[in-house]
Amino acid sequence: MSKKFEKPNMVPVPSHSIIPDRDIGKSPILECSHLGIDFGGLRAVDDFNLTIGRTEIAGLIGPNGAGKTTVFNLLTKVYQPTRGTILLDGIDTAGKSTIQINRMGIARTFQNIRLFSNLTVEDNVKIGLHNQETYSMLSGIFRLPKYWKKERVAHERALELLSIFDMQHMADMKAGSLPYGAQRRLEIVRALATNPSLLLLDEPAAGMNPSETAELMENIVKIRDMFQIAVLLIEHDMSLVMSICEGICVLNFGQVIAKGTAEEIQANPAVIEAYLGKKKEG
Repeated sequence: MSKKFEKPNMVPVPSHSIIPDRDIGKSPILECSHLGIDFGGLRAVDDFNLTIGRTEIAGLIGPNGAGKTTVFNLLTKVYQPTRGTILLDGIDTAGKSTIQINRMGIARTFQNIRLFSNLTVEDNVKIGLHNQETYSMLSGIFRLPKYWKKERVAHERALELLSIFDMQHMADMKAGSLPYGAQRRLEIVRALATNPSLLLLDEPAAGMNPSETAELMENIVKIRDMFQIAVLLIEHDMSLVMSICEGICVLNFGQVIAKGTAEEIQANPAVIEAYLGKKKEG
């Protein structure tokens, strides 16, 4: 876990956020303004504001129950916001469904792995490729030449994506038979298969040992560089967050209490108090 990742300079943008200097001059991939959701009388998330640059690796952290996964569910339209705006690549996502959001460019993984355990590794990745299929239902039913051509392309693309994590040799294995760390990696590959511009990773290092976590960090940076996409991750492993995240947003009780670089977040008294509690006087 000692590897140092080169970080960009973070520069302010008009929305009172910061983005990497390499993304200046390009429109942000994500802009959340005054986002919130209520469950009955409970304000689960309130006045959430976040801007993410087009190739930024951003972190969303906070104590358990802070509202982090709720934010992911708002971004992917598992929940419809009670208030506020989400712009994805400048387009308002209001009223969109989860499937529409995925086709617009957001893909995610989950806290609890959600693979099709009885399908092969390759078939799990091909499911991610579904939104790029162009053959007709008729071609699929009657196995017409266009269907077989697309199947060949899907097979090659699936192996290409699996090779990112050196998993191409596992293509014919049942997903449920893979070791835990490999299942985590497969879920990321399946998300990448949907061709996202923003990848949401919900606790990607959960359950991984230190060497797996170190490899994961390298692969997240590799994915960002290879696909030129943005990554937003929720993670409790602070060494991972502080090593690779360029901008970090801290939630507590559904509200943003701090935003900044790793160095700024580590020195922020409100963040320290949220994680460690307030020191008793005397």
